[in-house]
Amino acid sequence: MRYAIVTETYPPEVNGVALTVLAKEQGLRNRGHEVDVVRPRQTSDQVAAPHELLTPSAQIPRYPGMRFGFPAHRALRKLWTRRRPDAIYIATEGPLGWSAMRTAQRLGIPVASGFHTRFDEYTHDYGVGFLQPVALAWMRRFHNTSDATLVPTCELADFLNGERFSDVVHLPRAVDTTRFDPARRSQALRDAWGVAPDGVAAIYLGRVAAEKNLPLAVRAFRALQQQRPDARFVWVGEGPELAGIQRANPDFVYCGLRRDEDLAAHFASADLFVFPSHSETFGNVTIEAMASGVATVAFRYGAAREHLIDGVNGVAIEGSDDEAFVAAVCRLGCDDATRRSMGVEAREGVRKLRPAQVSADFDDLLQRIVRLRSEHDAQPALA
Repeated sequence: MRYAIVTETYPPEVNGVALTVLAKEQGLRNRGHEVDVVRPRQTSDQVAAPHELLTPSAQIPRYPGMRFGFPAHRALRKLWTRRRPDAIYIATEGPLGWSAMRTAQRLGIPVASGFHTRFDEYTHDYGVGFLQPVALAWMRRFHNTSDATLVPTCELADFLNGERFSDVVHLPRAVDTTRFDPARRSQALRDAWGVAPDGVAAIYLGRVAAEKNLPLAVRAFRALQQQRPDARFVWVGEGPELAGIQRANPDFVYCGLRRDEDLAAHFASADLFVFPSHSETFGNVTIEAMASGVATVAFRYGAAREHLIDGVNGVAIEGSDDEAFVAAVCRLGCDDATRRSMGVEAREGVRKLRPAQVSADFDDLLQRIVRLRSEHDAQPALA
């Protein structure tokens, strides 16, 4: 079959949505399908691959390194008339995603949409919380236009069903346990961080942005440091809040963006993943930390709700209890035996999340919406 994927973020951008979209694309290709990708042009001299349509774009305000695509009705209509996909997956709700949704409607092509980000919750992080109902209504209108809305957790499926989203389908996420593996732990890397073999390296890995609630991570680490002065805090990633955190905390270890096996080595070489976000739709980094054998402290949202068993393979904080989060970071940071035991259990807990199975389920879902659309279109002729 021929599928099309429309996304406003894609590698080399490093974020959960971009990497999840790439995994979906590669999974479909591995299953023998043709996949066209529509995405914003990331640099002025970028050359499109044969399977790509690159659209005009602009930088997202206050978010360096991230771009959004302009509407592309005419280009999409031309492409999909010439190379009509059997089904389309639209991963993002930006201007390019909206134009893809409308074009697919006009051409009668089945569409699945991906609900990757709780933009409605981000309104509070950026000081415009009064817009939360507007943002949610905007997303509901977008996703209810599609034939199915894919979500990564049962928690999110329940929420969207309660908010009058239709045709919500739970599609779990997977993690590559051959890449994210405790065997990649490197004492040479820890030496570069200033961490002895028996020392403690806390790590934050992800976008360094306001919605990640990072002041809490800093506060929790400083509390740990009072009890364990040898602890070091390693930061992997980039984002609009990074410069301010660096100025205020020059003693932290800043590693910038890391990719592939290098990224996996950074995760595996840490001892404690500190993830303070209150608004995760999923949080791929949680299951990547678990696969790496690293004990995790996170709030019980997204992947932490699905996969962290509190007290067994990590600590999952209920609600938004910041004091409990700080206490958990201190407790695990000071308890080497428990932290290591949780790391072993965490690795075991995600072994079943196989990328090949997720690709098969995604493929099945796309074929289902194709079949249902075909049956629906045939009904008038049978009447």
